[in-house]
Amino acid sequence: MKKDEIQYVWTDKKRTLFGLPWSFTRYFLTETKFITRTGFFSIDEDEIDLYKITDKKMRKPFWQRIVGCGSIIIYSRDADTPSKEIHCIKNVRQVSELIDKYLNIMRDKYGIRGRDMMGYHDGHDHYDEIGDPHDSFDDQY
Repeated sequence: MKKDEIQYVWTDKKRTLFGLPWSFTRYFLTETKFITRTGFFSIDEDEIDLYKITDKKMRKPFWQRIVGCGSIIIYSRDADTPSKEIHCIKNVRQVSELIDKYLNIMRDKYGIRGRDMMGYHDGHDHYDEIGDPHDSFDDQY
């Protein structure tokens, strides 16, 4: 094995008609990241650090269920990828649990829990500051 070779925990291709992997989209899960690689001649890769994932959802539409596939939608605090769909993959339940496993390992490593991923809220709704009877002009400045 080469020194710079990445160790993948799981990998699969996006499935197309009849659940066959005839696609140029490939998914990779490492112990720290989820990577999506698309393209044939020009290749684009998108990475999401696992500890930035805030939520995920599993979908099994009828046509995907017929061929034994499903999709996972990942929501994250990643700046360029707030959501990512892992479209039409085999063993969707096992993959979802595998993501959970490594997600929790990374959160434990960095000491992050769900409450740490939420934004700061100071109790004011900033879109409704005009006409608030509880605020006076002196309190705002």
